[in-house]
Amino acid sequence: MRRSPESPIARVFGPLARLFKDRRGVGGVEFAIVAPLLIMAYIGAFEISLGFTVLRKVARASSAVADIVSQQQEVNTAFLDDMKEVAKSILAPYDSSNYTLKVTGIQVTGTTTGKVVWSRDENGATPYPANSTTPIPSELDAVNAFIVRTELVVPHELLLFAPNLESTVNTVDLSKTAYYRQRFGNMIKCTNC
Repeated sequence: MRRSPESPIARVFGPLARLFKDRRGVGGVEFAIVAPLLIMAYIGAFEISLGFTVLRKVARASSAVADIVSQQQEVNTAFLDDMKEVAKSILAPYDSSNYTLKVTGIQVTGTTTGKVVWSRDENGATPYPANSTTPIPSELDAVNAFIVRTELVVPHELLLFAPNLESTVNTVDLSKTAYYRQRFGNMIKCTNC
């Protein structure tokens, strides 16, 4: 039996028609499309979870430093310089080498303003000059009181971005400011600030 000659259109579109009808390998193609998306979602969820964990530690460290200082009746520069070790121990095991910590004693004079009495940062410097005014959150309701404010900023390196790849966002600053009222007396004096 002789076959009839194929038309040119059948020769071109015949293999394409068979290709569209063939369903072998569809699962492999779907996996190749979906697997990278699932891996990215997993790594993203891990990164967000880790970020929230570090943020909770930053909040805890800032509050702990303010709490410790607010329990004192008198401090000095050596005591305030030791507060960086308190923050480091709370932030462990996460990297806290480039953090900034500012501890400030504020005499509240109005509902939303206060006067800086003393201030110290993690490098032993004075971030806010004495007798300068500083804003106080109105929800503190601390007129004629002494407040200890700590400001902690920790740069958190994102794991999602490989260290050798160039990226515009590879660290996020996680920060927390804590306000604590003095526990005893009218003012926390700093003897050599």
